[in-house]
Amino acid sequence: MSFMDTDRVTSNPCTVDGTQIEGVNLCPVSWYENPEYQGKDSYFGDAFPLSKAVGYLVVVGFGLLFSVFTTVVVYLDKKFSNNATVTSEHFNTAGRMVKTGLTASVIVSQWTWAATLLQSSNVAWQYGVSGPFWYASGATIQVLLFGVLAISLKDVAPSAHTMCEIVRARWGKTAHLTFLFFAFCANIIVTSMLLLGGAATVEALSGVNYELASFLIPWGVILYTSAGGLKATFMASYLHTMIIFAVLITMITVVYVKVYSSDQVYNFLARTVGYSQEQCEAIYSPDGDGVDSFYLDADGKKQMACGAVKGNAQGSYLTMLSADGLMFGIINIVGNFGTVFVDQSYWQSAIAARPSSAAKGYLLGGICWFAIPFSLATSLGLASTALMLPINATEAGKGLVPPAVADHLLGQAGSTLILIMLFMAIVSTGSAESIAVSSLVSYDIYREYINPDATGKQILWVSRIVIVAFGIFMGLFSIALNAMGLSLGWVYLFMGIIIGSAVIPLWNMMTWDKASGKGAVLAAWSGLVLAVIGWMVGAKIQGGAVNVSTLGTNEVMLSGNLIAILSSGLIHYVYSKFVDPQNYDFSTLDDNIHLVEQDLRGLGAEQQDKDELRRAKRWITRRGYLLTFVLILVWPILSIPAQVFTQEYFAFWVLVSIAWGFGAAITISFLPLFESQDEIGRVCSGILNYLLCREGDAMEYAEEEPAKTVDEPAEPAKEADAEAPAAKEETESQPDEEFMKVLSDSKTPV
Repeated sequence: MSFMDTDRVTSNPCTVDGTQIEGVNLCPVSWYENPEYQGKDSYFGDAFPLSKAVGYLVVVGFGLLFSVFTTVVVYLDKKFSNNATVTSEHFNTAGRMVKTGLTASVIVSQWTWAATLLQSSNVAWQYGVSGPFWYASGATIQVLLFGVLAISLKDVAPSAHTMCEIVRARWGKTAHLTFLFFAFCANIIVTSMLLLGGAATVEALSGVNYELASFLIPWGVILYTSAGGLKATFMASYLHTMIIFAVLITMITVVYVKVYSSDQVYNFLARTVGYSQEQCEAIYSPDGDGVDSFYLDADGKKQMACGAVKGNAQGSYLTMLSADGLMFGIINIVGNFGTVFVDQSYWQSAIAARPSSAAKGYLLGGICWFAIPFSLATSLGLASTALMLPINATEAGKGLVPPAVADHLLGQAGSTLILIMLFMAIVSTGSAESIAVSSLVSYDIYREYINPDATGKQILWVSRIVIVAFGIFMGLFSIALNAMGLSLGWVYLFMGIIIGSAVIPLWNMMTWDKASGKGAVLAAWSGLVLAVIGWMVGAKIQGGAVNVSTLGTNEVMLSGNLIAILSSGLIHYVYSKFVDPQNYDFSTLDDNIHLVEQDLRGLGAEQQDKDELRRAKRWITRRGYLLTFVLILVWPILSIPAQVFTQEYFAFWVLVSIAWGFGAAITISFLPLFESQDEIGRVCSGILNYLLCREGDAMEYAEEEPAKTVDEPAEPAKEADAEAPAAKEETESQPDEEFMKVLSDSKTPV
């Protein structure tokens, strides 16, 4: 697309509708496409690109659609795949037999927050090419490394339902309560970011009231999650991921293939940083004369993308040599360790995966997820600054860069696509967080401290109640955060300060036999206290006051994040090494974790082959560490000699982002279907036979000897004979006889 002078916009000097922009020869690129941008101090303002009807249709309509779809799929799976009984075990673990492709898809879905789509483009708007890279790499390595914990869990605690259950089994009650607190903090922070970004975008695009959107969005999650549990979440997550990638490749194709090219974007970015401060003030003023300019705020901070980028090599957006970009990268790395390692939803995905799939699923999921923030922000984020759209810093902080660019390029269609994409991210992660919280409450509070003899039915009931209650609570909490003036970007940087101190103790719990429980408790709480103190002191020193603004700067957030994770790790190591060294036998860990019902799916001898687990652990350890090394050291170091990218270097960078995006989309869309072709064929065959009123052939299974017996809840009457408790438990759970026969004879549970 060429940008020639039009009837309304001319160059040399830049003139818009007869208004001359003082000292400026070439107008911002977007003005040639839409002269109405001249004099605007925000992109959205009071106008909404979509009607309220579209906003309600997406928020309410898609929620109902996925609820119906997921409920039907779960019903068909139960009816035709020998999964007729939904126990509390199956509700919270999905049978512990999820395959590699679906595990990877679920990881991508869980890890794709509203912030992934919105905040990644915000840092591109701020720092240039380094922003998308550091967002992607700084949040990918945690998933890669968590694969090590996933396979360790399958080895030493295959019967676990939650991470806190493992903490209790190894370290006792005090540690259990401590890490339960941090686990809830992680769930609340992640969900609040979903709703902060989601509600703000829905309001900006369609005018739907922020408070109302905060309440309506969770209901799309509540309905199908409470009905189908973890398996319903996994099935819906696969569909969410496919839609997210479909919109992703649409956007990168529009920016770099259909509308512009990498060479054009390169030249536009050079034009953006070529303006002086005086020219930027003239461009961003009502009459083009610099009077009443809104380019800088009262504190002298840039409010619009124009001129050189402070802290970047030669002030360019096209460089990895960015001081603020690197600082954001470090904050991102530290904070996201907390939101992966301390978030029950990732432990739950590891619990649900079959052992042979756990390590590969996390590795593949991390690699595919990298494409979402990297490719999306390299297209939409850089396009926002290249075109110099009138997006102000407040809008960018709320995550409104992608919807603004999509609206500019594609009109209402673009706005609708971003809204749908965002809703997919919200409900996919939201459902994972909901089932995670329900598991923590059901197993670590209700069963542990309220009703130790809880039956499967009771735990199932509590799980569903908690899912509904948590959704309502988060709607209220997001409204409170918004009222306090906390944006998506602020909360994103803040999360590591609160939960970062729990990361290293949890890693040590699964990998180090000398790790002390007392040391873990001391490290977690001390790290939190020190981080908060350091964070506030830093704000006071740098900004002269402690408020939302001074607490939200990169330098202050960085200090708090680093103190949290490093002080905690040091304290736990010193205490475990020199004060209270342990010599823990990991082979005894699973003996302290008890099942509720006699549901042994995924716990057979074949799934607990120690040799296979050791090979899988070596496989993920080597590849996880290698890819981490490449993403946070090798790639950035290799980019340093380029300094400011040449046009050819930038074209290659863009090519990598496009190829990664398409490759990830193809892999994550088709691998789960390929792996599940037998199950899909069985369901389709069952439906056909049902419609034709025929009975399908019974499945033939080889015999398998379970590797673990079940510790049933004890009955209150101690003098009852040995047969009575078993009979009563059987009556309470009321298992289907045919289903139990399949379980006892099954070699490959479905």
